[in-house]
Amino acid sequence: MTTSKTISPSATRLLPLTWRVGPSERATLAPERLVPAQVPGAVQLDWGRAHCFPEYWRSDHFKAYQGLEDLFWSYCSVLDLPTLVGDERMFFVCGGVDYRFRVSIAGTVVHEQEGMFTPFEIDLTGRAESGDVLEILLYPAPKAFGEAVGRAQARLSNKPPVSYGWDFHPRLIPLGIWQETGIQVRARVHLRSVDVRYQLAEDFAHAELTISAETSDAPGTALEYRLRDPEGQLALHFQTENAVLERPRLWWPAGEGHPDLYTLEVLLDGVIVHSQRVGFRRVRLVMRAAAWQEPAGFPKSRSEPAITLEVNGRVIFARGSNWVCPEIFPGLITTETYRPLLELARAAHFNLLRTWGGAIINKEAFYEICDELGLLVWTEFHLACNLYDGEGEYLRVLDQESRSIIRRVRQHASLAIWCGGNELFNAWSGMTDQSFALRLLNKNCYELDRDTPFIATAPLGGMAHGDYRFRDERGRELFEIFGQARNTAYSEFGCPGPSAVDCLESFMPEGELFPPRPGTAWETHHGLRAWEMDPRTWLCQDTIEHYFGPTQTLEQLVERGQLLQAEGYKFIFEEARRQKPVCAMALNWCFNEPWPSAANNNIVSWPHRPKPAYYAVQAACRPVLVSARVEKFAWCSGEVFEAEIWILNESVDTVHSGSVEVELDVAGQLMQLARFDFPDLAPKVNHRGATVRGVLPDGGVRTFDLNLRVAQRAELDSRYTYVSRPRAAAVPEHTAQLDS
Repeated sequence: MTTSKTISPSATRLLPLTWRVGPSERATLAPERLVPAQVPGAVQLDWGRAHCFPEYWRSDHFKAYQGLEDLFWSYCSVLDLPTLVGDERMFFVCGGVDYRFRVSIAGTVVHEQEGMFTPFEIDLTGRAESGDVLEILLYPAPKAFGEAVGRAQARLSNKPPVSYGWDFHPRLIPLGIWQETGIQVRARVHLRSVDVRYQLAEDFAHAELTISAETSDAPGTALEYRLRDPEGQLALHFQTENAVLERPRLWWPAGEGHPDLYTLEVLLDGVIVHSQRVGFRRVRLVMRAAAWQEPAGFPKSRSEPAITLEVNGRVIFARGSNWVCPEIFPGLITTETYRPLLELARAAHFNLLRTWGGAIINKEAFYEICDELGLLVWTEFHLACNLYDGEGEYLRVLDQESRSIIRRVRQHASLAIWCGGNELFNAWSGMTDQSFALRLLNKNCYELDRDTPFIATAPLGGMAHGDYRFRDERGRELFEIFGQARNTAYSEFGCPGPSAVDCLESFMPEGELFPPRPGTAWETHHGLRAWEMDPRTWLCQDTIEHYFGPTQTLEQLVERGQLLQAEGYKFIFEEARRQKPVCAMALNWCFNEPWPSAANNNIVSWPHRPKPAYYAVQAACRPVLVSARVEKFAWCSGEVFEAEIWILNESVDTVHSGSVEVELDVAGQLMQLARFDFPDLAPKVNHRGATVRGVLPDGGVRTFDLNLRVAQRAELDSRYTYVSRPRAAAVPEHTAQLDS
């Protein structure tokens, strides 16, 4: 296992600069006007703020910002430099600029770069003086020539394609300084980077550490190292590059143990000049049981790819979600943006987040919080749904960017999987495992972080993306779609639902709220015509009214739509768990969103407000619960309702035997269907219990509940809601039946 960290602006204090920014139509023209700039930020926000643009996230106001992406932008700062003492040196340090840019000091170009994920620094000692102008010139957003408006315009660049327009993200392409930036004063001899390598013994009895530190001085500068345990007690103190830690406390993902983190301190001349957290763990992707027996016939081809997670020698079922940018403008993202969202993910009993490839590579704070919370991270590179067949300069920048990403992210215990990108082996992308971009990414991951698993894309053979609706165009409910599926991983699946009424009111003009119709904020905020395969998405009002009849108010529409989303997600997560060991993970599309949507597949509304579906997923992802497998959502009066009852168990401990009571609640009328016992369950072993049946009583269109209760263990209880509709046929008398 290898981790590394380049000494970043956070290692020593950054002195901020005062910036102004302005546009021009050509790189050779100076801006006619400069306005105050916030750094980190985005030029669109600075310009909009100075010109009183409306808030981009309300109504269709984002359109006012769109033309700014095609201009050159100059960030200018008049340097006010500190006085150096002795042999101190001074650097301009920048964590990242989006996207292509050049840097000048007093009119002389000192740095040029394409790529937002590669930090850079410039030694200003003897090169710059107070009063000089530091300029960062941004080029217009890259767009592949000849491609129509949409994500394909990003296919020949390394800029994340999501901002070119997606079914959850408006077409709004950020440009700007998006990471921390400033002046840093350092001693002549200073630490430049640290690599922490470790190899865990096969039985985890010890970890062999190798520390590689680069300083600004000649090799041989005296360094010493301290490794402190999770409580801060000294575990190791050494002055050589190698050391052995006996009986390391392992970092475990949520639900499997504690995410123990050690702290490595690097000392130069007895002074701590750097510290970082280190988590000792081993993550592998392995073949599930019996996978090598498939395909069964000859000539045999390759089996389905390994996608089962093994952490510290223990196979785990991955419960989680797809993470997207929490803001349209990445320069706005801070620790305070990440933490409430990630704490919600942890509280939902998730252990894995897939950071989707169409978006940015998240900032350090994201991975640091995931380390702390025990959230594994599947990290995709910035490729999605495009044919990335560029050569030459494209591959050069991809090599540069991917190496920067790997070196930064590989240090984190939370990193579980590297992935080339999203949906690259599909018809709309046209890539294969022979594509140069994917071969390059595989090569770089192997060279720089060999022990972390790598897959080319998702989905691969055996895995599934979709469906994303409660009911498809053929009339199939997700209960049927997923109940009949047998996939090794559900790395994307969705069920849409509208946002809360007060959320809708916050960004939608009052006259557009109800009824939903095209050409309003319902469309610009993804409630209608968001997905070209289904123009009803993502509100799917016809589906809501199929079950409940015409909607009379906005409140009624939202309540019913959110019910479908909650029950749909609850079923899919639990069904995926029932399908293990063939199925190894369930990750819904998606967790969060970058701005307020009218309707979407997310379970947390922007910026960090849970929808009812969040709580349904939270219930479905409890380590242990009693669960119902039901074939459909809509039932008829007089029909025999049937449910297969399971105990789902991802606990690391034995689950002791118990008694389950099953009842229906139809308009307050309680129908006791059955009571049965289940035995002790070994860790991570599910139990298929009884099948229960009962005839539904007469009535109009109404919801009814299925209640599952475990005697004296309310934390395992579950409740499900379905809909019942009348039918003309006679209704047989109420009966109840139990199949053991």
